[in-house]
Amino acid sequence: MTDDATLDQVLGAVGPRLRALRQERGATLAQLAETTGISSSTLSRLESGQRRPTLELLLLLASAHQVPLDRLVDAPATGDPRLHLKPFERAGMTFIPLTKRPGGVQAFKQILPPRNFDREPEPKVHEGYEWMYVLSGRIRLVLGARDFVLSAGEVAEFDTRVPHWFGNPGPGPAELLSLYGPQGERMHVRAQPTTARQEPPSTG
Repeated sequence: MTDDATLDQVLGAVGPRLRALRQERGATLAQLAETTGISSSTLSRLESGQRRPTLELLLLLASAHQVPLDRLVDAPATGDPRLHLKPFERAGMTFIPLTKRPGGVQAFKQILPPRNFDREPEPKVHEGYEWMYVLSGRIRLVLGARDFVLSAGEVAEFDTRVPHWFGNPGPGPAELLSLYGPQGERMHVRAQPTTARQEPPSTG
């Protein structure tokens, strides 16, 4: 197979991967267009294979989906299983991804600074199930009518259809490992950041 034919084959497979990534995350073309700045019509043509992807477009889409570029073009495996994923911030928390395969359960390390909440927590509900393990510090978890404080070494898991919220009551930083299904990941990790006036600094 010639180099040109190989390149065409690799780029031809990008469209189905882009569509699968978007659908696994439950995003519409309009939502992805808002995140990336790429028009919905261009995204549609990319997914259907009617437009050849450029490096600039692929970089924007890889960033939006939070996957490495080689995930979009199916680069050959290097044999090194170690992940080199960058931390990012959401709602005052630092997230460190521990998995990179899209879809299914995703693992994150979260670092929560201590906060003085100026109002009562506002628990949220969504489809899914969540698991968290406290590595250090303390985590306040409001689950339905119950209010807990988890310390290092304690684990909580719960159905997220129950109203829930979590944050760090202090006095020092808190670290935890979290497992999120697709719905929980969208709520906690991929939600657009809000200002401190609109939401408490740490929400569940």
